[in-house]
Amino acid sequence: MRFQRNVTQISTKAYSTLAGLDAGKVKVSPSSLLKPLTASQDLVFGRTFTDHMITVDWNDRQGWLAPEIRPYENLSLAPSAIVFHYATECFEGMKAYKDKQGRIRLFRPDMNMARMQNSTSRICLPYVHMDDRWIPTERGYSLYLRPTMIGTQEALGVKSPTEAKLFVIGCPVGPYYKTGFAAIKLLATTEYVRAWPKGTGDAKIGANYASGLLPQRLAAQEGYQQNLWLFGEDHQLTEVGAMNVFILWQNDNDDLELITPPLDGSILPGVTCDSILQLARSWDEFKVSERTLTMPELRRAIHQGRVREVFGAGTACVVSPVKAIGYQGEDLPVPLDPTDPQAQAGPYTKRFYDAILDIQYGDVDSPWSVVS
Repeated sequence: MRFQRNVTQISTKAYSTLAGLDAGKVKVSPSSLLKPLTASQDLVFGRTFTDHMITVDWNDRQGWLAPEIRPYENLSLAPSAIVFHYATECFEGMKAYKDKQGRIRLFRPDMNMARMQNSTSRICLPYVHMDDRWIPTERGYSLYLRPTMIGTQEALGVKSPTEAKLFVIGCPVGPYYKTGFAAIKLLATTEYVRAWPKGTGDAKIGANYASGLLPQRLAAQEGYQQNLWLFGEDHQLTEVGAMNVFILWQNDNDDLELITPPLDGSILPGVTCDSILQLARSWDEFKVSERTLTMPELRRAIHQGRVREVFGAGTACVVSPVKAIGYQGEDLPVPLDPTDPQAQAGPYTKRFYDAILDIQYGDVDSPWSVVS
């Protein structure tokens, strides 16, 4: 896997061991009152939740206790729980799909679990079958799964957690953006920094996202949908909002090249990002690089007409085409499809999107789509 490497852990002992976490001991407490389903076209990302959740507690005396599938409900935590004070929290984002035969499919769950092990530890998700009625059947819709780990002991003082809770909730979703699969505008952010090498940028922890809320609001006020995070005095490209970023261009050697920034410890190793890199290399139609690219280099290439496509990639949106980047007071236009003035994505951006959806919904056989 592309991102197997040492990273900063939220905890040392608690989240690095799996001893005692036994999904075979799961307790099932079904909800006595099932909620009405929401029509797919009415789904707003992150607003509707399924009937059940799974929880499992850990402490440094007993290890992992028995997992429990229980009705979706509020958590009860003490005000002194360390998650509220020291951000001892991490999470994952993955999706469950239904294919044309009605079978439940997970897209590369081993990658999500490996990434969560970098942030906490590997887990099992048996409850997706219990809430399978919430998995939409239409293409472009899915059940978003959110495993989360938090430190829960009641104590003030910065130290590794001695108690923790793992829980998983499900959320039926449609397109991440209200506009659906449509091109977005980015604001290249120079005043704020999302992450830095040897920090926590490559771990999926809540603190990484909280720091981006103000820059995101400021970008929205100027008419941009996301920030393009830059780093360093030379303005290196890192991520797009909470997505990995890709540039397809004609490089200085006149080679068609697909670039994404390297995983240097400041960038989250995306499952969709890794999938795009593997697909691109299997197509063998252009050079594929994981290397540093600066915003001045990209601006020069746009001015010279060498940039073909720009897009973000992540679990929530899959692929998000980019039509413009605001940088130092200038809006830099990004081509979409020169053969279709109404197109919302370039041909390769659309091809990546369709290829991944074909796998996710089981229309194309692939080991990446795991029947649950």
